[in-house]
Formats: sequence, structure tokens, C-alpha cells
Amino acid sequence: MAKQLMKGNEAIGEAAITAGCRYFFGYPITPQNELPQFMSRRMPQVDGVFLQAESEVAAINMVYGAAGAGARVMTSSSSPGISLKQEGISYIAGAELPCVIVNIIRGGPGLGGIQPAQSDYFQATKGGGHGDYRLLVYAPASVQEMVDLTMEAFDAADYYRNPVMILGDGVLGQMMEPVEFNQPPGWDLPAKDWATVPGPKERKPNVINSLAMQAEKLEQHNLKLQEKYRQITEKEQRYELFNCQDAELVFVAYGTTARIVKSAIRTLREEGIKAGLLRPITLWPYPQKAFDQLPGSVKHFLTVEMSTGQMVEDVRLAVNGQKPVHFYGRTGGMIPSPAEIIEKAKAVLGGGK
Repeated sequence: MAKQLMKGNEAIGEAAITAGCRYFFGYPITPQNELPQFMSRRMPQVDGVFLQAESEVAAINMVYGAAGAGARVMTSSSSPGISLKQEGISYIAGAELPCVIVNIIRGGPGLGGIQPAQSDYFQATKGGGHGDYRLLVYAPASVQEMVDLTMEAFDAADYYRNPVMILGDGVLGQMMEPVEFNQPPGWDLPAKDWATVPGPKERKPNVINSLAMQAEKLEQHNLKLQEKYRQITEKEQRYELFNCQDAELVFVAYGTTARIVKSAIRTLREEGIKAGLLRPITLWPYPQKAFDQLPGSVKHFLTVEMSTGQMVEDVRLAVNGQKPVHFYGRTGGMIPSPAEIIEKAKAVLGGGK
């Protein structure tokens, strides 16, 4: 299939449709508005359903219903809108239902602004709602990756019976790049014999619920979920290593920030400074295995984020005190520049903080 120039938000929509998504429930909020707008036009063309709900709370509960019926369903929002969906996301995780949730992050806290940020990392990876639950979280760094990871997200959601989040930002959502829609090899997916659809007459009706009034049963359910999360942690860690073969300084960055860091690395390499990048593609499970692949030449880690340092905690856990971990970030919608990152890298290598 020939490549076509598409905006990130719209590319996610087309990727979801290609992956078999036929239900979309959402509510407008900048900077993800092009995605529901795109779906409102495309879904009727593929006999799908687009519905603009009366609120984010209503939208996520519509997702709950469609997912419970076994449909491939997606919703999208941005930061404060995702906050409103958290109760429903916890219900969906507790009920073990597959769906895809897109967050195109904007600055916060509160209403914040409409500029890009990465300050929803805690919300996505540590469980923004109540209870002991996890989302599989993908962090694309290009429009093509938004396409590929969206397609993969639907299979992963069905395979693990778990919500999957695509965590982007305002830059990725608004930028345009050439993309192609080649479906990856399909996963070996189990039958959805749990769905609330008509079955054989001898089968009892399926009931989907996240309520367990007996503490013993709720504990058993939580332990079952933890075993699933252990399997996801073991099997689904994804990452990219860039110029790390002889690196003395390794940056850790994801999404848009990782692209900026790559520019800084090229300049540093031209100046004889051996720098590389470890880019997490899954933010949960966090790719701790990637740190085991790094050479013994590494002397420092430098985490770069569009936040005040939310991912740096996971980097420190992965490094486990073996090397110093430094941080540089911009927040509130500000984007770090290659020059700022280079200056910080030289300060770190020169003995600064």
C-alpha cells in the first residue's frame, strides 16, 4: 500500500478501523479533536458506530458496554478528559474487558493548557483510578508508530482481556508524516466466549461485573489479575536502543522527547561525546530488560521528559543504584530543545548535576 500523508490523530483513527474497530465513543477536547472528528466521518463508511457522548464519563461507560459485548471499541481524550474516565477505566480493568484508550497529553494540572506535555505518565502507568489494576501502555514516537501500535493495541487488549492505552502528546497528534497501513501478523486470540451475546441454549447467560462483595472472592480475583500482569511484564516489554554500543552517557526518553534527544545525540557524537538513547516503547510494563543490554561503558543516565520528572523514578528503579541518574525536563507545555539537552549532557559529564 502506498504511503499517505496524515496527521497523527487521524492516522490513529484509520489504524483502529483497519484493526477492526467499529465502535468509537468520545467527547471533544484539544489537542485530540481531529480523532473523533475523523471517526465521525469514517465510521459510517465502514458500517461502524460513532457517538459523541454527553460527557467523558458517559463515553467510557459506553466503551464498557461495547467491550462487554465483545466488540472492538476505542475512545480518546486528552489529560483532564482521561481523568474523568478513570472510574470507568478501573471498572473495565476489573471486569477484564478489552478496549483501546488514546490519551493525547496536554499540560496540567487542572485544565492546564493545550500545549503538548508528558505529565500524565503517573496517571497511565501507576493506575489513575482506584484498585490494584494495570493498563498496557504504548508510547509511540512517530505517526507511523501511532499506526502500528494502535493496530497492535487491539490484539493485545483481546489477548489479555485488558484495556490498552496509547499515550501520545499534542505534537504527535498534530504533526503530519507519511504512513502506511500494513497490518502486523495477527495474534493467536482466544474466543470471546465470555461476551454478553447470545450463545448455545444450554449455556447460562454471561454476566460481566467488577463487583465482589465477599472479601475472599475479591482477593482471589485480584490475585488472578496480578498473575496476568506478571505475564504481561514478562512478555510485552518493548524498547529501542539508539547509538548505545559504546555510550558513556545514555539518555532515557520516550515519545516526542526521544526524537529531540536523537537530534542532540547526533550533535554530541559529532563533538566526540559518546551518547546514546534508551527509548521505552512500553511505559507499562516498563522495559527494565533494556538496561541489561547496555554496555559497561555507561557512566551516567540522563532522563529527559516534558514533565517535572515522572518517569525518572522508573529509570532509577531499573538502574538500581549502579550508575548516577540525572534529569532534565520542561513542563506546562514547554518543549525541551536540542541545545538545552546538549548543555545539560555536558554539565553531567563535566561533573554537574
